[in-house]
Amino acid sequence: MYKNLIDLFKENEGKGAVGAFNVHCFEMLPAMIGAAGELGVPVILQTSLGTAKYIGLEPLIAAVKAIAEKSSISVALHMDHCKDIEALKEAIDLGYSSVMYDGSSLSLEENIKNTKEVVAYAHERNVSVEGEVGSIGGAEEGVVVAKDDAMYTKPEDALYFAQSTGVDALAVSIGTTHGQYKSKAKINYELLTELKAKLGSTGLVLHGGTGVSDEDMRRCVREGMKKINVGTELNKSYIEVVRETFTADDVTPLTSLRNLLGPANDKIAEVVKEKASLFRI
Repeated sequence: MYKNLIDLFKENEGKGAVGAFNVHCFEMLPAMIGAAGELGVPVILQTSLGTAKYIGLEPLIAAVKAIAEKSSISVALHMDHCKDIEALKEAIDLGYSSVMYDGSSLSLEENIKNTKEVVAYAHERNVSVEGEVGSIGGAEEGVVVAKDDAMYTKPEDALYFAQSTGVDALAVSIGTTHGQYKSKAKINYELLTELKAKLGSTGLVLHGGTGVSDEDMRRCVREGMKKINVGTELNKSYIEVVRETFTADDVTPLTSLRNLLGPANDKIAEVVKEKASLFRI
C-alpha cells in the first residue's frame, strides 16, 4: 500500500517510530520493502534529489508504487533534505507521497515562508511535508553542514514554525549528526522532552540515526520520535559488501551481476530489520 507520512503516523500510533531508510541505488528498493514486510511494519523509503535524478524520478516512483501495492505493509516515498521548491513540486506532481523542504540554513521567517508554499502545494495533492528547524551538522548525500554551524532546535522556534506552516513532521536538532558512524551522538533529552510537549501532534523526526546507540534509539522512540532516518549505515554497508564480492577470487567477466549484488541487497535487508526492530515500543 502506497501512503504518505500522515497515514503512516496514524497507523503506527502507540507502536513506536517509523523507520526512514535512504535509497542510494535502485537495487535497494525490493530489499528494503521486503525486510519491512517480514517484520510487518510500515516503512519510509527516502531519496536525496541527486539519487532521484540518478535513478530517474518516474521509474523510481513507478517501481516503489508497484512493489508497495503488492506488499502487505504501508510504504511512503519521501524526498529528503531538498532546498529547491520547484524540484519538490515536480516530485509531488510525478508521485512522491511525501517531501521535505529544508530551509534550516535560512532565517526563521524565510524558512517559514518557503515551507508554507510547499505545504500548500503538497496538501492539495495529498502529499505530506517535513520541515526542519535548527541545524543538524555533518555530511550526507545532499547535506553538508559544518559541525560548528550545527544548532540545537529552540522549542519556541519549533512551535512557531509548526503553527505557521502546518507541516506534518519536523526534523529537530537534539545532538545527532549526519554521516556519523565512528562515534555515538550525545542526545539532549531535556530538549527532546520540551519539544514533544510543545509540538503535540506534529511528528518529530530524528536525523543522523546511524550515530545513535541502540539504547539511545530505544529511548528516543519511547520519548516521542515518530520518524527516524537511517542513511549512512546503509551506504557504508552496501559498499563494504560489494567490495568483497566484486574482488573475490572466483569472479570472472561471465559472473552474473545479480550474484555479486545479491549479498549487498541481503545486507540492506538485515540493516533495515535490525533498525526497524529498535524503533518498536
